[in-house]
Amino acid sequence: MRRNNVLVIDDEERFRKLLSRIIGLEGFEVLQAKNAREGFNILENETVSVVVCDVKLPDGNGLDILERIKKEYPLIEVILITAFGTIQDGVNAMKQGAFDYITKGDNDDHIHVVVERAAEKANLNAKLQHLEQRVESKYSFDSIVGESDAIQKSIKMARKVAKSDMSVLLQGETGTGKELFAQAIHQASNRKDGPFVALNCSAFPKDMLESELFGFKKGAFTGATESKKGLIEEADGGTLFLDEIGEMDVGLQAKLLRFLEHKTFTKLGETKEREVDLRVLAASNKDLKQAADEGGFRDDLYYRLAGFTIKIPPLRDREGDIALLANFVLQRLHSRVQQISDEAMQRLKFYPWHGNVRELKNVIERAAILSEGAVITPDLLPSEFHEEEGSSGYISSTSSLQKVERNHIQRVLKKTEGNKTQAAKILGIGTSTLYRKIEEYNL
Repeated sequence: MRRNNVLVIDDEERFRKLLSRIIGLEGFEVLQAKNAREGFNILENETVSVVVCDVKLPDGNGLDILERIKKEYPLIEVILITAFGTIQDGVNAMKQGAFDYITKGDNDDHIHVVVERAAEKANLNAKLQHLEQRVESKYSFDSIVGESDAIQKSIKMARKVAKSDMSVLLQGETGTGKELFAQAIHQASNRKDGPFVALNCSAFPKDMLESELFGFKKGAFTGATESKKGLIEEADGGTLFLDEIGEMDVGLQAKLLRFLEHKTFTKLGETKEREVDLRVLAASNKDLKQAADEGGFRDDLYYRLAGFTIKIPPLRDREGDIALLANFVLQRLHSRVQQISDEAMQRLKFYPWHGNVRELKNVIERAAILSEGAVITPDLLPSEFHEEEGSSGYISSTSSLQKVERNHIQRVLKKTEGNKTQAAKILGIGTSTLYRKIEEYNL
């Protein structure tokens, strides 16, 4: 789309044509209108980057036209021109969003310079809007791939809580997409124009994590040669995402709890409190409720964070999404590989995916690199995809019904940590039947 068209609106034909010729000599395509009605008809049908408009027209006032253009076409820059300009008129025009306010006769020789600057700003506005749209698309709920009931339930909950300022706890195994959910919540919130700051709590030792969170004053400790903003301060006005919060030291948890309750903090080495306005999202691959019950996580912090908990399902509970995700990853690679064979897809569907979506992405990328053709075939998948039974829990599509049943019971028992009553409930069989199967399959 071209963004270098200029629209000149002026009822004085001689001046309008003169202005259009001056601007046109600089390489702009110039459109002309003798009144506001003609001008808006052109704007409806043409892509325009700059409007040069007379303040007094037969059917409208320049300031009113400016207001309407800014409302309906916010990317367009408007230059107002007048035969009788005053400083106050110019001030009012600039306050309403005019790029410039020019008196006829004073700046005719330089109008093309003003138009060039306005066109540059309009182009920048368009690029920024395009970038914002790409960011919104990348991090929106629509970017979360999946049609299964399990993932759609999580998305529905996340959409509902996004507009509030409530803390959210995202619980799910590694690789399920907790950060993607956090970014989507931020993007759908009233804080989307503010920063999204993410911190992996498992990536730092206790002392360093505290300084990363709260910041420090110069000289606060050995090596603190300069003062530094903490991530809490960086996230002011936006969202702070604390990933793997279950790994945070208990002592630091107390400081975080105090911050969450008062929204104030103190930098290391300082005594004065600072106040910020932000929202906290947290995530963990641990069961934080269980950790709190066992003393590995502060229960008061858990209840403060878990006011709204969303569980992100593992990929093995989203069997219907595996083909969808695999093809999505393949398309995003933009490689010569365009397809996954039926047999390879069957193996992907039967695999337990302990690494979840992240593991699936890595497997598809690896297979695409190894492929010499346009199709991913079973031989391009890692060795664990060729086991009928084993530590991976993989079952081949050619396995017997007994093998499938044995493996499935074994996996459910592992999931319930040997709790046979719970396992029988999941399997939909009686406890006595489960005991018989365990004995039959020598589990």
